[in-house]
Amino acid sequence: MFPFKKRSRVHIQTKKLYYSYSLNSSTEEDMNEMSYLLRTLCETGTSDIIFLCIGSDRSTGDSFGPFVGTMLKEKNFPHHVFGTIEEPVHALNLKAVLKEINTQFNEPIIFSVDACLGDNHQIGSIILKDGPLIPGNAINNPLPEVGNYQLKAIVNYLDPSFPTNSLNNTRLSTVMSLAKITSAILLKSVKIRTI
Repeated sequence: MFPFKKRSRVHIQTKKLYYSYSLNSSTEEDMNEMSYLLRTLCETGTSDIIFLCIGSDRSTGDSFGPFVGTMLKEKNFPHHVFGTIEEPVHALNLKAVLKEINTQFNEPIIFSVDACLGDNHQIGSIILKDGPLIPGNAINNPLPEVGNYQLKAIVNYLDPSFPTNSLNNTRLSTVMSLAKITSAILLKSVKIRTI
């Protein structure tokens, strides 16, 4: 990080990648579009692709990431997956896992997969954005930002007074539905043939 180098020009990216899928209103065509977009992102370079599925198996709402990781591994997903129900990546081991990733891989492309909280009308949405994810930010326990892209699911509403309760009181059926759709989108992305 040190020493700082003076840059003569700073490029500001004005357009951010953003795609949203909703359990309530999206169609199979929307799912295919998201799969194709993910496929395109994974093919943009020669770097290793890693899906870092963040969350804990001890909180219903926070178990989205580990469920996605487990579902991907069970289906022999061809990219590297870190974070499952059996071996979750969470606040206590995230830094160690990132160190392990940086030791094993040379500048990999990381997709951070995590649950998040939002407004009531957003529950059931799966969002793909570029840029790093800040795990734990919604519950006022921000962890190191991670990832080149973020794939997150809004599992419940954000109660600003008790954000941890929002995660702990999330319905398991919502988490499982979002995890199944997310893993289906990811699995479909590796089957799509580009022309």
